[in-house]
Amino acid sequence: MDSIQAIKTNSNNYYQAQNNEIELFQTAANNQIPVLLKGPTGCGKTRFIQHMAEVLGRKLFTVACHEDLTASDLIGRHLIGDGKTYWQDGPLTRAVREGGICYLDEVVEARKDSIVAIHPLTDDRRILPLDRTGELLKAPDDFMLVVSYNPGYQNLLKGLKPSTKQRFMALRFDYPDIGTEAKIIARESACETGLAQQLAELAHHLRQLKEHDLEESVSTRLLIYAANLIKHGIDPMAACQAAISESLSDDPEVVTALNLVIQAKLG
Repeated sequence: MDSIQAIKTNSNNYYQAQNNEIELFQTAANNQIPVLLKGPTGCGKTRFIQHMAEVLGRKLFTVACHEDLTASDLIGRHLIGDGKTYWQDGPLTRAVREGGICYLDEVVEARKDSIVAIHPLTDDRRILPLDRTGELLKAPDDFMLVVSYNPGYQNLLKGLKPSTKQRFMALRFDYPDIGTEAKIIARESACETGLAQQLAELAHHLRQLKEHDLEESVSTRLLIYAANLIKHGIDPMAACQAAISESLSDDPEVVTALNLVIQAKLG
């Protein structure tokens, strides 16, 4: 289960608030309200959760959801070793037993049985039935369930059902404004403020483009990559081509068009 991690947070999880998401999340955590985060790729959802786990002093169990993720991957399974069978908790079960935040990243990618498995934890029961062991776990007060997804990828086959979405308080995330994004780029890459400002303005312009039919626009994460490359001596145009345009599209014509925009903005 390489996609599953249980981590202790640390003071490196810098997060620049955009609105009142920190206050809302803290209140939800203190009142055992499950939270759904929605927003485009690379806008800071995962970093926000890491930061909030640190603020709240809770262990964070992160699960990167994928199409093969089963309920057993979340809850646990019987394994065979040393000639005997033993039970191994999954990350969701560990979070319920130990307390902490269980974060299901891109939850719509998981199989339907995985999503159904979390339902008993998202209402006033706050329980996790373990059918294979006969246990019925009651979540402690410091247990919190958080899921995220990208509404831009939703389609008829992949999307959260209303019956699931309405079990969560929802926080919407988006890319920061130019000033805030420049601060994030400068802080994360330790680049000069002028370069950070240029890259933030470039991103703002690229996100306004509609004609290239991109699945996703440039993320703050990619801007930080570009800033790091430039800071370490890579030509700005080459850095932006590698970190931005080539990451956004495989279509040579689209990449060329993006490079022209980048060249015009970076001079």
